[in-house]
Amino acid sequence: MTRDLFGLAVVPGFESVSEIVTPEQERALITQIDACALEPFRFQRWLGKRLTASFGVGYDFARGRVEAADPLPDWLLPIRARAAAFARLAPEALVQALVIRYDPGAGIGWHRDRPVYEHVVGLSLGAPAILRLRRRKPGHFERRSAPLEPRALYRLSGEARHIWEHSIVEMTQTRWSITFRSMADGVRAPDPR
Repeated sequence: MTRDLFGLAVVPGFESVSEIVTPEQERALITQIDACALEPFRFQRWLGKRLTASFGVGYDFARGRVEAADPLPDWLLPIRARAAAFARLAPEALVQALVIRYDPGAGIGWHRDRPVYEHVVGLSLGAPAILRLRRRKPGHFERRSAPLEPRALYRLSGEARHIWEHSIVEMTQTRWSITFRSMADGVRAPDPR
C-alpha cells in the first residue's frame, strides 16, 4: 500500500508508482497536451482555472451525462497501455483520457469522480502536487495526503475511489496530467465521434 508524507498508509484503493516515463517522454507528452484544443474546465455555469480536453468519452456537467468525444490520439495509446498494465486492466477498458494543464492558481476542489466511472488512473507531469483525500466521520473529516511526483502514475479504486473525496491545492508552478477512466459496471461508453 502506498504511504503518505508521514509514512501512514494513504487509503485502501490508492496506489502509485514513480518514474513511469522518462524526462524526455515527459517533455514530449507536455508538448502534445499543450497542442490540444484545451478549454477551461466547465462545471454547469462555472469555469475552472484548469484547462482540459477529453478523448474517447467526455462528461457534460450541465446535462449530467457521458457523451462521445474525439477518439484517443495515437500519442496517448502507449501511455494508456502502461496505465492499464499498472491498474491490471485491459487497455481498452480505459475509455476516457482527460488531459489537463494546471497553470499557477489552478487546482481541483473536493470531489469524487462521477459514478459512471470506475477506475481512475492518472499520470502526473511537470510540477509535483499533493493529492489530498478526506472522508466524513461523525463531527469531522478524516484526512490523508499523497505526493504526486512528476512522471508518476497513481490509481484510485475501491474505497479511495468511492468513499474518499480528493482535491489538489492550487498550483504555484505549471503541472500537466493525463487521467484515464474506465466505465462503471452496467454503464456503456458512447462510441467516440
